[in-house]
Amino acid sequence: MTETTSVQARGIAAPAPSGRVGGVVPPRQHRGQLRIYLGAAAGVGKTFAMLREGHRRLSRGTDVVVAFVETHGRQHTADQMAGLEVLPRAKITYRDAAFDEMDIDGVLARHPQVALVDELAHTNVPGSRNEKRWQDVEELLAAGIDVITTVNIQHLESLNDVVMKITGVPQRETMPDAIVRAADQVELVDMTPEALRRRMAHGNIYPAEKVDAALTNYFRGRQPGRAARARAALAGRQGRQRAPAVPRGSRHPRHLGGAGAGRRCPDRRP
Repeated sequence: MTETTSVQARGIAAPAPSGRVGGVVPPRQHRGQLRIYLGAAAGVGKTFAMLREGHRRLSRGTDVVVAFVETHGRQHTADQMAGLEVLPRAKITYRDAAFDEMDIDGVLARHPQVALVDELAHTNVPGSRNEKRWQDVEELLAAGIDVITTVNIQHLESLNDVVMKITGVPQRETMPDAIVRAADQVELVDMTPEALRRRMAHGNIYPAEKVDAALTNYFRGRQPGRAARARAALAGRQGRQRAPAVPRGSRHPRHLGGAGAGRRCPDRRP
């Protein structure tokens, strides 16, 4: 796809053939960079990792804001937001109920260098400008804002059938694999099934009343059940399809669930 086609596809007016306005060559629109924290399962710490990266960049003088982060009641995650500028959310009314969504116009008006956006595969409430959050993120990138975001691997469209076979439940929120392939950086966030089980048992992932059900669904007996099978199946599918491809400065999916999980290639970005 040529650059002109790409610009037009995003609904932005393409420049005149001469590229000049009033005899002056306008500066080329800078597109933001996308970094994705790809979680191997819910609760492995991808949102925490994203916030920690936000603090790292803030400490280096980068203008960072929290555009949308969902803590799910996890105190450790909420504590990690301290010291970061949190932008107001948009209030969307649907069927006489109010819902919070990312305020795209607010983020664009603030225009930070970096926006932290949780849950990339999220489906927006009807009445929102875009159907999916990844479409919201595309607007931020097109405006030259770098985005750091999170998504669990089971939300990729190509893996939906694998998730269905393992869990018996279809994944309702999915996103195109191409979004991950096009990212400038993808960093895998994972932990062993045993460590994940401990986090669940300690109430670090789900509320106390949901812990028993979660442990039953994810693990069986002394041996990891669905969690381990999901890792093996998803890693195998990725290996065969090479999707999502791992771009520059990322962790490689071959470490899914293995002892090497979490090793990072050099990151040259600020």
